[in-house]
Amino acid sequence: CCLICSFYILTVLLPLFIPLSYRTSLPAPMFSRNDVSIWSILKKCIGMELSKIAMPVIFNEPLSFLQRLTEYMEHTYLIHQANATTDSVERMKCVAAFAVSAVASQWERTGKPFNPLLGETYELIRDDLGFRWVSEQVSHHPPVSAFHAEGLNEDFVFHGSIYPKLKFWGKSIEAEPKGLITLELPKYNEAYTWTNPTCCVHNIIVGQLWIEQYGSVEVINHKTGERCSMMFKPCGLFGKELHIVEGYILDKSKKKLCAIYGKWTECLYTVDPATFEAHKKTDKKNLDEKKGNKQEPEEMPPPDAETAQVIPGSELIWKITPRPDNSAKFYAFSTFAMHLNEQEKSMEGVIPPTDSRLRPDIRAMENGDIDLASAEKKRLEEKQRMARKNRTKSTDEWKTRWFQQGPNPHNKAQDWLYSKGYWDRNYTHLPEIY
Repeated sequence: CCLICSFYILTVLLPLFIPLSYRTSLPAPMFSRNDVSIWSILKKCIGMELSKIAMPVIFNEPLSFLQRLTEYMEHTYLIHQANATTDSVERMKCVAAFAVSAVASQWERTGKPFNPLLGETYELIRDDLGFRWVSEQVSHHPPVSAFHAEGLNEDFVFHGSIYPKLKFWGKSIEAEPKGLITLELPKYNEAYTWTNPTCCVHNIIVGQLWIEQYGSVEVINHKTGERCSMMFKPCGLFGKELHIVEGYILDKSKKKLCAIYGKWTECLYTVDPATFEAHKKTDKKNLDEKKGNKQEPEEMPPPDAETAQVIPGSELIWKITPRPDNSAKFYAFSTFAMHLNEQEKSMEGVIPPTDSRLRPDIRAMENGDIDLASAEKKRLEEKQRMARKNRTKSTDEWKTRWFQQGPNPHNKAQDWLYSKGYWDRNYTHLPEIY
């Protein structure tokens, strides 16, 4: 009897309490970009859309854009918290925090992800976070990435399609992530939709690179009519509003239910609207006095922007997971990002041959071989061009495998929706893209 109990503990119970082991660093540190002139490449591209410009691999980070999108899921616990409360306003707080946390990984990430190849896919299963994810590059010109994630307990569905627009403006590169994001909570028969803010990388030519997000984000609960309207504020001359997010949760008649504020790089709070507005008036007065005493405006924000100021009576709804101590050596990756290109033994023969982990250019860069990464990147780009050229000469049309275009069921906007079947592990007749 004791032997049977011991066997049961070792084989069944013990694995439930042993944390999953993910790598905490990459095989090789990032390369220095100091000796490479990006101006020589971009000087003819001012005002142009950059998706068709071939950039040297030195400016990349060793992840595909499909993998980068998966970082939306780093703070999945916020979705689980939303499911755990019966109050729709409390759920909106969690969903709004999740929408903000989804872009937090971009802080200090100045490397460009690899453009996905047409037909490229990426999957991620995180039992510890309670989700599985699949994405596919469904279009190359224009580039469109579609994704679908679901709770392992069928407690949520998160999906969307992103059409990134990159433009160079002389001193900065602006990334506008067009596309729609949807979160569904079946328990409450609720669906939320929103779009991401614009991301801008400054000092591309000279100086220290820094990132800001700006623009309005509106999270809509299509069942209750409640919405969270947030503004990602531009930095401004004095750097005072760098990284700041603020707004309100409104009911269907647009009455302010609570204020929401914080920094997308750090944390998010909610507080009573009247308290928030009184604080804003005091803060504006202090800023006006500061401007009056300052002789010259700052041309860029301070390197260490001050932390978010907490208003008395506020409730913390999200705080960013601290990055590991070695993050600066490895492309400013979070612990979550470190794992994304890890190829475990258990994946061999399981993941499809189109998975981003199998891309030779990304793998070479991760391993520190910049010359091989550059050669493989050029080879894959040329192979993709030839495949497209050959399709124009035949009657064959490109068909997506896991997603199909159609109206979003909640606001009827054009979207790419998961057509199911990926997890059946039947990967016959997939394109040979690598």
